[in-house]
Amino acid sequence: MSTLTTPAYRVTGLRVLRSEWTKLWSLRSTWITLGLGLVFLVAFGLISAARYESSVGSGQPLDEDFANATALSLSLFGTNFAQLALGVLGVLVTAGEYSTGMIRSTLTGVPRRLPVLWSKSAVYGVVALLAGVTGVFVAFAIGSGIVAATPAAMTLSHAGVVRSLLGAGLYLGLIGVLGVALGALLRSVAGGISVLVAVLMLIPGLISLLPTSWQDDISPYLPSNAGQSMFALTHDATSLSPTAGLLVFLGWTVLLLGGAAYRLARSDA
Repeated sequence: MSTLTTPAYRVTGLRVLRSEWTKLWSLRSTWITLGLGLVFLVAFGLISAARYESSVGSGQPLDEDFANATALSLSLFGTNFAQLALGVLGVLVTAGEYSTGMIRSTLTGVPRRLPVLWSKSAVYGVVALLAGVTGVFVAFAIGSGIVAATPAAMTLSHAGVVRSLLGAGLYLGLIGVLGVALGALLRSVAGGISVLVAVLMLIPGLISLLPTSWQDDISPYLPSNAGQSMFALTHDATSLSPTAGLLVFLGWTVLLLGGAAYRLARSDA
């Protein structure tokens, strides 16, 4: 008499990645928030370019914000808004499972725990990177056409443009990973989003109230400012180079991922 045996399935890195990929795209919030991120990235860039073109065409003096504008800076105006959408979705990728209790099933299936964090970070980081790169190139392609007949005119062949666009896409991808790390570290959607907004928007504003000498020493190393230096076309003595900005931002990301990994390994869900 033959007996039926249940096949043994091993937990492998590839299978965990596939699982996280499936979970990511099964959530309605993924489609909505990614869509919002792309809309913010492209729409605000085009609005900025159209406003600049209108100001130049009117013959009136340009606003201070537009004085040194380029097609690149105008097209990337939406980055500040898109980073919030992509960062918030990163928080939801991890903290959302804690709020629903689904994390217990996830960790039961992957008892070593840490592969879950690495897989979530890798899957969503790649998705945010691709969304960011796509958005910035679309925004520049259309925005540069809008301002083609103005002093801000610029094409992909100009020095540093492609590097800046790729840097902006990479920055948005890393923002996604940063959100994943915050969600896993704090295990709270509200807490993770609050800290994300504070890091990206509130703290830089508070630092601007400090004496100038302090600002010059602290401001370049904040996550948001270091990230922005990754895609800035020009730099001065108060900002980091693209490479230095990338290294600083990577340092913040690794620090938060390390904290999230420590808590995940040491405490129960």
